[in-house]
Parts: sequence; structure tokens; C-alpha cells
Amino acid sequence: MRARLALLVAAVSVLTLIAFLVPLALLVRTVAEDRATVRATADAQSLVPVVGTADAATIRLTVEQLAAESGRPVSVFLPDGTVLGAQTPRTPAVALAARGQSLTGESAAGREVVIAVQGRADGTGVIRIVVPQHELTAGVTRAWLVLALLGVILVLIGLLVADRLARTLVRPISDLSAVSHRLANAELDARVTPAGPPELREVAGALNHLATRIQVLLVQEREQVADLSHQLRTPLTALRLEAESLRDPEDAARITAAADGLERAVTGLIRQARWRHSPAGPAASDAAAIVADRVAFWSVLAEDTGRAVTLDLAPGPLPVGVAADDLAAAVDALLGNVFAHTPDGTSFAVRLAPDAGEVVLSVADEGPGMPAGAVRRGASAAGSTGLGLDIARRAAQTAGGRLELRTGPRDGAQVLLRLGPPTSPRQA
Repeated sequence: MRARLALLVAAVSVLTLIAFLVPLALLVRTVAEDRATVRATADAQSLVPVVGTADAATIRLTVEQLAAESGRPVSVFLPDGTVLGAQTPRTPAVALAARGQSLTGESAAGREVVIAVQGRADGTGVIRIVVPQHELTAGVTRAWLVLALLGVILVLIGLLVADRLARTLVRPISDLSAVSHRLANAELDARVTPAGPPELREVAGALNHLATRIQVLLVQEREQVADLSHQLRTPLTALRLEAESLRDPEDAARITAAADGLERAVTGLIRQARWRHSPAGPAASDAAAIVADRVAFWSVLAEDTGRAVTLDLAPGPLPVGVAADDLAAAVDALLGNVFAHTPDGTSFAVRLAPDAGEVVLSVADEGPGMPAGAVRRGASAAGSTGLGLDIARRAAQTAGGRLELRTGPRDGAQVLLRLGPPTSPRQA
């Protein structure tokens, strides 16, 4: 905007100066020509009394003195054809003046001032003074340079004023853009100070109101999620009491551990729902440890449903740029999909290995394949919530990676979760 305003002001200033300075420059040249012509005419008029009454010798002496003083060629044409002073042939202007008509004309040598002198006994004499071109344009070049310099200075002043004016417009717009980007980065406490023209101040107020409204709505949503999550504690407590009443110690321990894990997940959900700021440092976790832990958790259910589990983990640690809770939720979502979308007895394989600076988690099963639209959030062909793969996708994006769906080795479904390394505080 600053560049365009400066260009606009420069264009207007240049056009205005051209409309003003070009006629002024032509006027300066005309004034210089007229001034030189007037001086030459005055010199010629001073010779009229001498040419009209004196003899040839006196006229010659007077003409030579005038030519020496003025520096112009001066000629006197007598009626008998004698030429005194500068010896030049008779021009059409001289011939016309010999008939009694004084005039000023242009010639190759410059401007001719021709004056007819009547009253001589032998006829009409003619006085001719030539004003050379350098005298006609004396001082014109310097005046034009002064006008050009004045025009450049005025344009520069106009650009300076335009830049100052543009700053008063661009700075509030830049502030609005910066605050909007901060809001897009979840800095909901960002506000802009209204400044600039009334229209920009109104936009700034609207943006601040929008940010406040978003913050209020988000807080309300978090509170609702936290309240709903908190309500899950009651059935979890009942489930733990039921587990403690089981006669088989192994079953009681297993169900109690599952209830404890679910309670920890619910507690984490409540904490995240009430958390209003981003974590101070970059997210990081050990993918090898988390995948091993979650596969061990799901292996119990796999054994109960007759599923063979193949686990291939590269030696850790394998750091990735996603929080441990988020990565555990993503792994649970991928493994949960295997149990939800394949019949009992379907084998699956989990593989974790580094690949070209990333850590790739592969979950492949031997079931019927991935249903259409499984990655679309909220859509599912198996009666579930449709959020599992979306959770995994968001975890991959948090780590700078991506989620890929492929056909497994035996026409089943294969999900690849590519996770990038943790970012340093300078890069975050």
C-alpha cells in the first residue's frame, strides 16, 4: 500500500509539475528572446539620427563603436548601395525595409532587427542588427535547470508526505494482520489497539470483539467437555468396585488396571479441556516406549478374541514431536480400529522404525480392508464415532508428519503414521 500511494502521489505530482513548469519554461525562453530583441532594437534606434543626417564616415565610425560595445553584427545599407559595418548581402528583410517598413525577422544567423531610416536626401537607409542565437537563449538553460531542480524537490517532498501518510494507514493494518495471525495460532488473549482512520478503528474494534466472543465460546465449550468428562468418574468408580468384588484375582486386577487407565485418560481430558494456554516448551515423546506399552495393553484383548499380534519395534528411544498422551491416543485409535472393523481371529502386525528422518508406525491387518470415508471426521461405516483416524491424523500433523492409508500385504488395511522429530525451542 505504501508503494502504491507513493506511486500515485508521484504520478499526480509529475503531471501537475509538467502542466505548470512546461508553460513556464516556454515563457522563460520567450522572455529571454524578447529581452534580447528589445536591446537590439534600442541599439538600432540609437543609430537612426546618425544615419539620417551624418555622412558615410561618421556613420561608419558610429556603427563600429556600437558593434564593439554590443558584440552583435551591425550593418547600415545606404540608398546608393554602400554597406557600412558588417559586410553582409541584402536579405529580403533589408529589401522590404528599403521601402520604408521596419520589421523583425528570423534568419539562419539569428534574429534580424531591421529599421528603415527615412529623411535622407538620397533615399531610405536601412539599419540591420542580427541578434545571435546564444544571446536569444542567454540564461534560458540555467532557468530551466532551476525549474527542473524545483520540480524534483517538489516531487520528493510529495513522496515524503505520501510515505508519512501511508505509514499512518499501513501501521494499523499491519497490527490488524499480526493480531489475526496470533488469533489463528490460538493466542486468544491477543488484542489490537484501535488506530488510524475511523474505518480502521472500527475494524479493530470488531476484531477485538470477535476475539473476545471466540474466547468466551471456547471457554464455555471446554467447561462443557470437562463437565461431561467429570461425569464419567461415577461409572468408573462403580466399575472399580465391581472389579474388586470379583473372585478371580487375575480378572479383578486386569479390570481394575483397565479402569485405572480409563480414569487417567478421563483425568487428562479434563485437564486438557480446562487448559487455556499452549505448553511452554515443544512437545516430545519416545515413540518406541509408548507403542510398546499400548500394544501390550491391547494384546490382552487380542488374546481373548483369538488375534495373532506381530510386533516389530526398532530399538529405542525414537523421539517424535508429539506429546506422549496424544501419541498414546493415536496408537489406541489405530489399534481400536483393527478390533472394531475386523472380525475376531483377524491377525494384525505393528511395526515401528525410523525412515528418512521420520519415525513410521505401521498397523496392518488381514481383514476386509479400510471402509470408504474412514478418514473423514465424524463419518464411519461401522457405527463408531468416526474420530479414531482423525485423532491419529492430527497427532501426525502435530509432529510435522502425515497419515497414509494403504492396502495391506494380504488385501487388508494398512495405516502408516509418519511422525517428525521434536522441534527445538528456536524452531518451535
